[in-house]
Amino acid sequence: MHYPHVELVDCAKAVDKLLAEHRTGLLSMKEAVTILRERTGTERSDADLAALITKKAAHLGIAVVVDEH
Repeated sequence: MHYPHVELVDCAKAVDKLLAEHRTGLLSMKEAVTILRERTGTERSDADLAALITKKAAHLGIAVVVDEH
């Protein structure tokens, strides 16, 4: 039997905290994903974390800079 991966840390709450800390300044997506990984140890993909950050930032009216190289 295969069980889905369950994270012990609530990434959504970690994103809320991160965005609250950066409410008055710009935050790059790359920086935000790196900070979330350091704080939570999540195994979620960069794309999944970026989508979560984008959704929550838009809801709060916070600008997040997408790193295009």
